[in-house]
Amino acid sequence: MDSSAGGVRTVEKKEIIQKTKNIVDQVGDLESKLKGICLLLHNNMDGYDWVGFYLVEEGELVLGPYIGEPTEHTNIEFGEGICGQAVEKEESFLVDDVDREENYLSCSPKVKSEIVVPIFKEGEVVGEIDIDSHEVERFTEEDEEMLEKMAEIIGKIL
Repeated sequence: MDSSAGGVRTVEKKEIIQKTKNIVDQVGDLESKLKGICLLLHNNMDGYDWVGFYLVEEGELVLGPYIGEPTEHTNIEFGEGICGQAVEKEESFLVDDVDREENYLSCSPKVKSEIVVPIFKEGEVVGEIDIDSHEVERFTEEDEEMLEKMAEIIGKIL
């Protein structure tokens, strides 16, 4: 079987997308579903050290369910940090080395790379998936593609 970046096989990434669909389709509240997706990614993807959701509420990003160390960044303005830029520009951000970013909000000195993928519903950004890694250059285009597919699925319940 072919290997991809991060030591995770492509088949496994397809399985994670399918498991995301299963979580979204389950009976239950939104918070439980999002927490389940955080656990799915955190427990199955090497180097996904902090996995969480920010949801758009009243013109800002508000921290939703997450797995990892606590963060002081519970509310983020559009344009602020990587998360705020992703929602403002309505595009995914893959940051290989957070120390090289001028507009980076540090959650922990352990964080070395980050990926943020916006979640859309009816053409509007309603939230985002934010993942931090303690490894420099942890995230690849394959991670971005997988997370964007997951964001499409999640957008249906936000």
